[in-house]
Amino acid sequence: FRLAEGAGLPDLRVQMDAVAARLAPVEIPRLIVKRLGGFVALVPEMPVPALADLAATVVERLDSFRAPLTKAELARRRSSQLSPRQEALLTQWGYPYVMEEFRFHLTLSGRVLASDADALAARLALHFADTVPTPFTIGDLALVGEGEDGRFRLIHRYPLAG
Repeated sequence: FRLAEGAGLPDLRVQMDAVAARLAPVEIPRLIVKRLGGFVALVPEMPVPALADLAATVVERLDSFRAPLTKAELARRRSSQLSPRQEALLTQWGYPYVMEEFRFHLTLSGRVLASDADALAARLALHFADTVPTPFTIGDLALVGEGEDGRFRLIHRYPLAG
């Protein structure tokens, strides 16, 4: 999100530190490679309620720092044919895939043709079989910023210490 008018990065960093200090690390028993629509990602093999709770808490506690979406941003999000619930989440939280619509994933590819996606997923599953820790622990929150070039850069990591 973009920072709300009057909200500054120093205040956001203080709040992120406070949020992370109260939240415990989350353990995902196992990540698997899976096709998600037009891309391939690592996803939890089964639902992890503690991960959903972590994500929801972060959204709720940092929302006051979020600038409202512009009309162009709303139009872009709405062009993907949101469900009524996703529309409500977009309106309330500025993003349609939060709370119960959140699906943790670590993206491994860009968009791929449907005919290529399953073969790519199989190759990536072999590639990552011995490199992804089991269990996989989410132990930090990362604050990132988007540069002028459109690339994201790490600003700071906040250990989950609760």
